[in-house]
Amino acid sequence: MKLKNTCIAAIITACTTAAPLLAETLRIGGNFPAEHSSSKAIERFADAVSGATGGDLEIASFPAMQLGGAKENVDQVRTGVIFGTWIGTAYLSRTVPELEAVSLPFAYPDRETAFRVIDGKVGELLAEELADQGFVALGWMELGSRNVTNSTRPIESVKDFGGLKIRLQPNETHLATFRAIGASPVSMGISEVYSALQQGVLDGQENPYSIIKSRQFEEVQTYLSDSNHFFDYIALVVNKRKFERLSEEQQAALRKAAADAVAWQRAQAAAEDDAARVKLVEAGMTFTAIPEEVRNDLRSLTAPVIEDLKSRIDPAIIDAVLEEVNG
Repeated sequence: MKLKNTCIAAIITACTTAAPLLAETLRIGGNFPAEHSSSKAIERFADAVSGATGGDLEIASFPAMQLGGAKENVDQVRTGVIFGTWIGTAYLSRTVPELEAVSLPFAYPDRETAFRVIDGKVGELLAEELADQGFVALGWMELGSRNVTNSTRPIESVKDFGGLKIRLQPNETHLATFRAIGASPVSMGISEVYSALQQGVLDGQENPYSIIKSRQFEEVQTYLSDSNHFFDYIALVVNKRKFERLSEEQQAALRKAAADAVAWQRAQAAAEDDAARVKLVEAGMTFTAIPEEVRNDLRSLTAPVIEDLKSRIDPAIIDAVLEEVNG
């Protein structure tokens, strides 16, 4: 009997000192390459969540479209198939059109202004809109200022945009902006862009320098500009229903880990973007800076795009963006 009791005690001790039986793994998918700063930030996020919860929560991240493309990731989070995603806001704007308010053409002179916008009242308003559609916004990373590349001619004036078949994200404000400046925008998934450029189906595309480099578009493009026509964010969002089922302590751990990861990524993204531009030129691309007077002309041509957007979404959000930009 004594031996039996000793065995039972040993089993109880082993069970109470083992890893938590109720540990939960939360899957989060993205379409950025594994080496992109946002994907690395998600790794840091995962490590911090595990540490803060003593392993009760584990984040399993799947970058590089392992769980499907951007559209699939948004749908998967909304329906609860996966817990979360980190994604360019353009892909979320099809579900939450109010996100187009932060994609105003030629609005942000620098990244500091862009972050002042998203970290204030505008970010709070957008978080409410996302919540209405079943998402919790945990943070906003930098995708960056978007710049045009093409293989037809350098961009030196407004007329140089004329007729260029430029790939854009599926965001109506983005598409309308390029129509307004005379280009022929084409909405296309990022995975198809390299071959479309290579085959001449497209004349060009637009992305932050870091994405242009990581996607190796310099191999199939000649000219690079600093058009800076939009500033793009990467939203870290999770399923609202699943998030609210977590304990308050776990929710707080997720928010803290996300805030730290976002701060790290923003600093990293700024450095990587500057370095990527240098590498693109070193690889043989011809860089052309757009004169300020041309930028002013582009801003005037695209002003009606902003007015049209006010007819499609709550104008108060757009006004809040412009107030922050001009403040």
